[in-house]
Amino acid sequence: MNALYIFLGMVGPWQWIIIGLAILLLFGGKKLPELMKGLGGGIKEFKKATKEEDDEEKKEEEKK
Repeated sequence: MNALYIFLGMVGPWQWIIIGLAILLLFGGKKLPELMKGLGGGIKEFKKATKEEDDEEKKEEEKK
């Protein structure tokens, strides 16, 4: 039954704790903040790129 929940994307709190501990063991406490900083920077760049694309589309529509 638990395998069914994982495959369907219904991960409970205990599964998140286990996943978090596995990540902590794999990367260690010193490397984890660097990974999160990189992930945050990537998300920020993605949002910036999508916003710039939307702005360009609006400018093209205004010209027409």
